[in-house]
Amino acid sequence: MTNSIAPSQVRVLMMTAMLSSAAGLILELLLVTQASYLAGNATVATGVVVGTFLAAMGLGAWLTEFLAVSTTPQPALLRCLLIVELSLCPLCFLGPLGLFQLFAMDGPLWLAVVMLTVLVGVLGGMELPLITRLLETQQQLRQVLARVLALDYFGSLLGALAFPLLLLPTLGLLPTAAALSLVPIGCACWLSWSFDDLRRWRRGTLFAIPLIATGGFFSIPMGDRIEDNLYSDPVISRVQSRYQRIVLTRRRGDIRLYLDGNLQFSSRDEYRYHEALVHPAMAAHPKPKNVLLLGAGDGLALREVLRWPSVEHVELIELDEAILTMAQEHPALQRLNQNSFADPRVHIQVGDAFGLIAKMPGPFDVVIADFPDPDTAAVARLYSVGFYNRLIKQLDSDGVFVTQASTPFFTPLVLASIEKSLQHLPLQTHPYSVTVPSFGPWGFVLAHRESQQLAFQTVPFEAKWFDHAQLTRMLEFPRDYRPSDRDSVRANRLTRPILIDYQRRDRWSAPIR
Repeated sequence: MTNSIAPSQVRVLMMTAMLSSAAGLILELLLVTQASYLAGNATVATGVVVGTFLAAMGLGAWLTEFLAVSTTPQPALLRCLLIVELSLCPLCFLGPLGLFQLFAMDGPLWLAVVMLTVLVGVLGGMELPLITRLLETQQQLRQVLARVLALDYFGSLLGALAFPLLLLPTLGLLPTAAALSLVPIGCACWLSWSFDDLRRWRRGTLFAIPLIATGGFFSIPMGDRIEDNLYSDPVISRVQSRYQRIVLTRRRGDIRLYLDGNLQFSSRDEYRYHEALVHPAMAAHPKPKNVLLLGAGDGLALREVLRWPSVEHVELIELDEAILTMAQEHPALQRLNQNSFADPRVHIQVGDAFGLIAKMPGPFDVVIADFPDPDTAAVARLYSVGFYNRLIKQLDSDGVFVTQASTPFFTPLVLASIEKSLQHLPLQTHPYSVTVPSFGPWGFVLAHRESQQLAFQTVPFEAKWFDHAQLTRMLEFPRDYRPSDRDSVRANRLTRPILIDYQRRDRWSAPIR
């Protein structure tokens, strides 16, 4: 090989830089998603993976300083670049699969996540310096850096958009990893066929492409089999949406729904939770006609709302269309929610409640929030003073609001912070709890304007568990569900999502919903 690189070869190196950048960012996001799913802590997973990945890329870039010191640097640099691409291929393909298997075996997950992130980060960090050094022999360094960095950043944008919008919801985690492994092997094949110094690698790289593609095809049943081992009951449905992993299991008559591995309900006792969530707020209004449901995409809270004969209209806001589709189409969920979405009184809005709530056709007599536990910033903002300020504008003058508030026995700070956030507005709050066998004690906060007097009407039907006597007992909030130092509890704000910290303090001992 001479010191001259043909224009077509320059384009190959430039495209390799862009594709490698896109693949690197996709792999980074994939590891964040997988670590969040398996470990249940999205913020920590993001910090660990992103921080480790960036540091490892810096290490990889520094290591290239010691490469290719021979009298023929270009062939050596090309071989190094090819070896980097070939090394990334099995890590992309087998790494995420190994993390799932390790988690199923109760192995050292975080250690494996860090080690895998370091390996792919070091290799990914070597790519750009190697390509830059190859191109600087052909063009001025300033021009090389400008073009390579521009394509690198553009590739990062492509990866950042492709993963959440296309790859994850369409393929899922493991098939995405398999598809991703085709990028470095494809780049290696392209390099070997573009540069004569790499011609002895041509057959091997070309043969590896169908081999990896075949492995990707079989990664789907392999991943499903590993995932089945994570649940005690047989999996009857699984969907990977843009936002979460949705799994439905069944053993005999017990249907269970999991989101990102966290149990959402068991059909054996879900009525306790949903009756406790819905009926106190409905009974606190003299005649609830217009109801707003936030979250609750499984239709179970909606089922309870529709039991009230005074209800004329229900607006339901759900972020994830996939959970709505499953709730409306899967026979097991249809039976459980009594096909509540088919009721003509129900209108569904798909989107973020934070943005949509101001556009709802209020005012509403009752607003019911059934969001997940606030363990990420995206969810914690739905329990913030700012969100509640938007929400109260949609309440009628005698309107009532209720929200689930995690488990007060294990995480009393969470409920206390939610209550304090509501009290920053002209609202009077009433915490209450119920025991759900699948979760233990569970907390809720009911709120109304300070000018209102809390009075409950008789429930106009016979619920499975809820009645006036249960309501009285629920409102007798136990003292040990309160934090010892209530005055130090802070409200949850958009600028300071303290609720995330409160949720995590006792996360390992608390049931997660």
